Amino acid sequence: QKEAEERIRREAAENYGSENYGKLPLNQSQERTGVQRTRIADINASRAGETVSIRARVHTSRVTGKIGFFVFRHQDSTIQGVLQVDEKIVSKGFVKFAANVPDESIVIVEGVVSKPNEEIKSTTVSDAELQIRKLYVVHETLGRLPFSLEDASRCEEEINKEDTQFSRVTLETRLNNRIVDLRTTANHGIFRIQSGVCQLFREFLLSKSFIEIHTPKILGASSEGGANVFEIKYFKGNAYLAQSPQLYKQMCICSDFERVFEIAPVFRAEDSNTHRHMTEFVGLDLEMAFEEHYHEVLDILDELFVFIFDGLKSRFTSEIETVKRQYPTTNFEYLPKTLRLEYKEAVQLLRDHGIEIEKYNTDFYMLDKFPLEVRPFYTMPDPNDKNYSNSYDFFMRGQEILSGAQRVHDPTLLEERAKLHGVDLRTIQAYVDSFKRGAPPHAGGGIGLERVVMLYLNLDNIRRCSLFPRDPKRLEP
Repeated sequence: QKEAEERIRREAAENYGSENYGKLPLNQSQERTGVQRTRIADINASRAGETVSIRARVHTSRVTGKIGFFVFRHQDSTIQGVLQVDEKIVSKGFVKFAANVPDESIVIVEGVVSKPNEEIKSTTVSDAELQIRKLYVVHETLGRLPFSLEDASRCEEEINKEDTQFSRVTLETRLNNRIVDLRTTANHGIFRIQSGVCQLFREFLLSKSFIEIHTPKILGASSEGGANVFEIKYFKGNAYLAQSPQLYKQMCICSDFERVFEIAPVFRAEDSNTHRHMTEFVGLDLEMAFEEHYHEVLDILDELFVFIFDGLKSRFTSEIETVKRQYPTTNFEYLPKTLRLEYKEAVQLLRDHGIEIEKYNTDFYMLDKFPLEVRPFYTMPDPNDKNYSNSYDFFMRGQEILSGAQRVHDPTLLEERAKLHGVDLRTIQAYVDSFKRGAPPHAGGGIGLERVVMLYLNLDNIRRCSLFPRDPKRLEP
């Protein structure tokens, strides 16, 4: 009897302040208390002494005896929390409860901001930590995690060392458990940068009087011809997924829209299992009428890319640094006026020097005047050399990210070119007919969004830049 009473007394003594921790009931929007939460990114040493409330995930926890160290994470920001037994607020029961909260659970933490004795290098907030006073579990993770976020966030250089003790989380494992993988701070950086590329693309083109359009992705005939097209059932017949918005962009030029762009999915039925191919990707497409020469369009494209690269550098510095912490690389180099070379010149340069275009000290350049035979049927031939064309590609770190050209806007020549390429005119009749009503000379291009992000950050695989990648072997998650 005495032993039981003593145990109860001891447990009560250990569990004072039980209202300061615990599991919250399921949130069914029962009430609005109006409590202001603070973003981890907004906490720093200047707020020392202030009591804040945060909602975050438990990134890691390490508890020994009467003290526990936690790393809390919200999106791409992390902060250290310290939980230490005292006589009034933090009991042993509180520490024991916190120690058993599984990693990746969502918690609400109230604590006092304090300045650590030395800089904390393992978290993004390095000059402040939280002295935890309250901790409530909002939603607990169930079952075993496929991998720890700590392992998934580790620097590639550390993992590649010969004597490394760390386990590598393979790309396949990451993609199979993409929801968890996307929580890493590097992935938050990658997709904020991807969002930034779209934002800057749209911003620049709108400032140049472009109209954003939305073209159909289910077509009655393949847009480019060839075999790289997905056929789908369409009621009692068949349809195709768009390989590009090409024909519709041009039809909008015929409709006097003058300058158009689109950000939308593109589908390619290519059985290519490489580091840079996917069966679905995001196309940044544009098309514009010009006055005299397709180089007017090249000038716009030149300005566009410099605007995007400048914008990434100035607006997304912290995201770029976050990604580089996990995937170290050199900065992306580009010129204020982009290097332009003709295809023939570039081939000669490679023959002469046996190297890429590094002698110009740029990771970004454009090649003009490609051989006509390797370009689509709607490409305008070069007026001075029938073997070449008014077409161009843009390259980042030696890989193509944009393909474009002046388009054939004369219906007679267009029909000739289509026949030469074995395109059945019946399948593109509406497209050809649109030029019979009068069309201005025009040119444009298509950019692969994921490729731009991959090459800007110098990542090893395009799938790292696609939220839920699709390739010949992957249709899930």
